[in-house]
Amino acid sequence: MDDNSPPVAPATLKFLARLVTLLTATMVVGLIVMIGLFVTRFWGDEAGTLALPDSVTLPADTRATAVTQGADWFAIVTEDNRILIYDRQNGSLRQTVTIETQN
Repeated sequence: MDDNSPPVAPATLKFLARLVTLLTATMVVGLIVMIGLFVTRFWGDEAGTLALPDSVTLPADTRATAVTQGADWFAIVTEDNRILIYDRQNGSLRQTVTIETQN
């Protein structure tokens, strides 16, 4: 360090100290908000969640790769590029969508 460097003004140091304190407070509040959101989201009331059926009968030689759901239906994406849409109430196959692949 060079001994000829100008000294730092006390007002500048006070300003920097306030900025660091403000940043720390902002980070603490943000962390508390994130923890609160995780707690309420993952351990909250499960009455509003939609349950999937215990089992689904897929067509022969079909393997599921993904599942998604709506209010009164659920869909299964298969390895052979189809989307099978089932009725949530009775589990019957409502619609089949074939996905065309681009070369």
